[in-house]
Amino acid sequence: MSLFLSYLINGISLGSVYAIIALGYTMVYGIAKMLNFAHGDIIMIGAYVAFCCTQYLGLPGLLAVILAMAACTVLGVTIEALAYKPLRQAPGLAVLITAIGMSYLLQNSALLIWGATPKSFPSVIHFTPITLMQGRVIVSSETITTILANIAIMIALTFFTSRTKMGKAMRAVSEDKGAAELMGINVNATISITFAIGSALAAIAGVLLCSAYPTLMPTTGSMPGIKAFTAAVFGGIGSIPGAMVGGILLGVIEILGKAYISTELGDAIVFAVLIIVLLVKPSGLFGKNIREKV
Repeated sequence: MSLFLSYLINGISLGSVYAIIALGYTMVYGIAKMLNFAHGDIIMIGAYVAFCCTQYLGLPGLLAVILAMAACTVLGVTIEALAYKPLRQAPGLAVLITAIGMSYLLQNSALLIWGATPKSFPSVIHFTPITLMQGRVIVSSETITTILANIAIMIALTFFTSRTKMGKAMRAVSEDKGAAELMGINVNATISITFAIGSALAAIAGVLLCSAYPTLMPTTGSMPGIKAFTAAVFGGIGSIPGAMVGGILLGVIEILGKAYISTELGDAIVFAVLIIVLLVKPSGLFGKNIREKV
């Protein structure tokens, strides 16, 4: 029982990281109707910025995270302005190819700046872990912080999108860009702010991921990014609650699959479950089927 509980907690922790990353995918897709495959590499850039702040500049962990968020926010907005904004009216395939190209650009830029040698990422989270079941289950400080951060971000985003003027503008742009523009909403600024929020969240996810799994290299964000995209599709891409539920379920399935079935087949099990879910409900768990009039 204690072993299963330990696996379950680790799965929720890993799934919380996937959920935070998935929010970037689901927000951008929900509003701009595009898949930003460079999002996983922004995670990696955020982790590198935090690493440099703590190791080279000697800054405290919280300040390093804030600077990483600021750097990734600027990076995300710049990428949107230079690479995606000119393709606003272009076919979806052109935008998709551009996103993949931007992903490779960020990876190779990181290789040139920091090299290919993996770096040991020191955790920026330092407090006493929690002990359960008379010491048989230990919940690390990284796990606690990751789960609490995921909950806090979900509550904040839900409040932001439903209660604030900018959040309502995002929802309007998501429904109909043309109608939103006619109502006086600045569509380009709204999309830029969406990229800024998603990129800031990517920085948080990068630091949390590397704090739990302390190996940092230019490909650090690739596989978590793909799995987070899978989580977004799993939960229903475009749905904020779907990103959270999809991420947590994906993390739990991955950890339990590796523990009880096969370590080598852990990733395959995750994608197999996704295929089954999409066969039963193609729009995802929280997605809505949209009827198009012809």
